[in-house]
Amino acid sequence: MALNKLRQLDSDSVGITLPKDDMRVEGLIDENGELAGDHHIHIRHVGEGEWRLKLINSIDT
Repeated sequence: MALNKLRQLDSDSVGITLPKDDMRVEGLIDENGELAGDHHIHIRHVGEGEWRLKLINSIDT
């Protein structure tokens, strides 16, 4: 099991890194290893120490 470090981003948020290989499989990273396009992810706390991430395909504005 790979472990990812929780990091302080600013005074209101923290972040984690997601492996580029996993993002490439989802089509979110281009052939140059750069983020391909604009993407949004919904993060939901589902239980003690557990969160679920879901890629959102479109956002109604």
